[in-house]
Amino acid sequence: MRHISSLLQGLARSLSVGKERKGGDGDDGKAAAATATAVLRTSGTLWGEGSETFAAVCSRRGEKGINQDCSIVCEGFGCEEGSVLCGIFDGHGQWGHYVAKAVRESLPPALLRRWREAVTLASLIDGGEKRLCECRPDLWRQSYLAACAAVDAELRASRRLDAVHSGCTALSLVKHGDLLVVANVGDSRAVLATASPDDGGGARLAAVQLTVDFKPNLPQERERIMECNGRVQCLADEPGVHRVWRPDREGPGLAMSRAFGDYCVKDYGVISAPEVTHRRITAQDHFVILATDGVWDVVSNEEAVQIVASAPEREKAAKRLVEFAVRAWRRKRRGIAVDDCSAICLFFHSPPS
Repeated sequence: MRHISSLLQGLARSLSVGKERKGGDGDDGKAAAATATAVLRTSGTLWGEGSETFAAVCSRRGEKGINQDCSIVCEGFGCEEGSVLCGIFDGHGQWGHYVAKAVRESLPPALLRRWREAVTLASLIDGGEKRLCECRPDLWRQSYLAACAAVDAELRASRRLDAVHSGCTALSLVKHGDLLVVANVGDSRAVLATASPDDGGGARLAAVQLTVDFKPNLPQERERIMECNGRVQCLADEPGVHRVWRPDREGPGLAMSRAFGDYCVKDYGVISAPEVTHRRITAQDHFVILATDGVWDVVSNEEAVQIVASAPEREKAAKRLVEFAVRAWRRKRRGIAVDDCSAICLFFHSPPS
């Protein structure tokens, strides 16, 4: 029980994670007090003293107006030393940038509260440390499902923010020791770079997609929407772009099937429940990329992995990927406004000396 007690104390301390920061650019780039806890909310870099993990973040406004993407990286996420939370949020609709920021601020503490409750309950039922380690993936899944439901309910009840016709996606991960837990609401994507043998007997970095892009035309998503009397259709001038519509009106034309907010279509099959998956990080796993659909619409998984891997400095990895995506938009989709492009690159190991 001593292990459980120290674990819960760490979780409690991390609820104040936003008070101290270090690494990065701007306000988030100023050195903070000597502590293992740090938060990054803007483009820049973050790493903790004594930690092998390193995160590079970049966000670039597109040509559609205000940048509706935002992100967060929390080093020392209250579970144990070296734990990290990364999240990337993509707003849409008139107030989407406000919704994205609201979810960014609400989700981490909500997740920690549910995780703390889940760990406490599990320790009371079966206090063995080995048993707790075995059930951690399921505890994280339960915690994520409860946290996302609570955040969406809080957003719906808010009198400060109109999220009826606006919303955001949310892709986040928690690195907890060698456990990687990924939760996805919407159409952002996480891609893992892992070493794979090549034909010449050496090794190359392969791209492994960790999440599903929740578009309305996916069979299970379309079925749920249609069962709720929603419609999934493409506009005549957007062939291949499937959107969610209400049964008796033109709006809203939502291009994803899961999101926070968007309460005008929550009765028609759009949900905020995340898909939560996990895997164990091995020595072959080098880094993971989290990026919004503005990147993935024009960059393949394999291209993204090679761009990040070839960055001469890890600090510039996310920036190189985002800049590549912006150029790809202008080359591949001429006449179409460039979308907001944001990425987080989380490295697992210290760079070779």
